[in-house]
Amino acid sequence: MRERNYFAAMMVNEGDADALISGYSRNYPTVVKPMLELIGMANGVSKVATTNLMMTKRGPLFLSDTSINIDPDAKSLAKITQMTSNVIKMFGLKPVLAMVSYSNFGSTRTKDSQKMAKAAAILKEENPNLVVDGEIQGDFALDAEKMQRIFPFSPLAEESANTLIFPNLNAGNMAYKLIQEIAEVDSIGPVLVGMKKPVHILQLGCTVREIINMVTLSVVDAQIKR
Repeated sequence: MRERNYFAAMMVNEGDADALISGYSRNYPTVVKPMLELIGMANGVSKVATTNLMMTKRGPLFLSDTSINIDPDAKSLAKITQMTSNVIKMFGLKPVLAMVSYSNFGSTRTKDSQKMAKAAAILKEENPNLVVDGEIQGDFALDAEKMQRIFPFSPLAEESANTLIFPNLNAGNMAYKLIQEIAEVDSIGPVLVGMKKPVHILQLGCTVREIINMVTLSVVDAQIKR
């Protein structure tokens, strides 16, 4: 209990704090461990995940999973997508989700592309009102006009995706860091989803603005969970 992250987690558990922000000076796995050990996952959740909100010129763009799951299977991806959609609703936005890959609807049949297609199928069956499709390449997912011309059967032809779900941690983490650096966009996150209580972990060496954004998000998260 002398270690600050364990002490902070117990403060949240005991009701002495409403939310927890950590991670500025330590690597991500080191900070996640005590949170999972002491606070734990929400009921019905088998894996936690993270999503990043990128404030781009074209509007908010959510990216998942960017920090936790190295190579999730189709069922895990479906769960990550569902949890991400709940975060999007917390921001008052409608989730429009694309399961991204290097393949479009079976054009290349590999383990990763078929995994994304299977995850999309699971989501459609379990959540018929959710706007989701895949597997699909990122440029198509973000361009409804292009979708209408080439893949008019997809729900993403009606409105461009505001959420990209990646097949593995390698793709998700690189994507959000590259977008953040090249496009110089504000990023809120990684937002830790699936936890029992409001716990959010910063990236090592993040900016003051990113800390303020995460604190603001944690306040809303605490209000919703309460």
